[in-house]
Amino acid sequence: MSEHAFPPEQREAVYRVIAERRDMRHFCGGEVPADVLQRVLAAAHQAPSVGLMQPWRFVRITDETLRGRIHDLVREETERTAAALGERAAEFARLKVEGIAECAELVVVALTEDRERHVFGRRTMPHMDLASAACAIQNLWLAARAEGIGMGWVSLFEPAELAALLGFPAGAEPIAVLCLGPVEEFYPRPMLEDVGWTTARPLSELIAENGWPTTSPNA
Repeated sequence: MSEHAFPPEQREAVYRVIAERRDMRHFCGGEVPADVLQRVLAAAHQAPSVGLMQPWRFVRITDETLRGRIHDLVREETERTAAALGERAAEFARLKVEGIAECAELVVVALTEDRERHVFGRRTMPHMDLASAACAIQNLWLAARAEGIGMGWVSLFEPAELAALLGFPAGAEPIAVLCLGPVEEFYPRPMLEDVGWTTARPLSELIAENGWPTTSPNA
């Protein structure tokens, strides 16, 4: 055991919050206390970012009319996604894919307009700005779960339309609409498994050694 390891009970808490994190769609109104919201956003801001670029911006939506217009954008894209799914369209249409109307807090996460100036870490892999912002979102997710607050990541929207709605400068790009708030209970397992949409694959199928696996896990 490394001398730098946390005590057993603290390690167990870290692994527990990872295992019990859920992409929540069902909320029960209420509110997120200001100090809790500040803590989870601070956790997001502590995420690693390549070159310390910190390419994220968090836009809290407190205007109900604006929330409604974001909801409209998501509904429109949900309909387009259903149409694109072909034979699974009706099945998808029955899924609850967002909780914008019911959640206590709505936060839009965006990439900054000036991230192109960061060369460190992006010269060969320019998508590291997105990877860094995703780390921030995961931090927020885990912190919210530890606080007993549900969070759902909504990605069903046209980025350009949401950017225009929120008055983003040219080059800034929204990547997530986050629903946060109290929930009656956390799903015992991922919701898409519970409703039969898909099944998570085991880790053993996704690990290889010294190169790409010669046999596809789906074979």
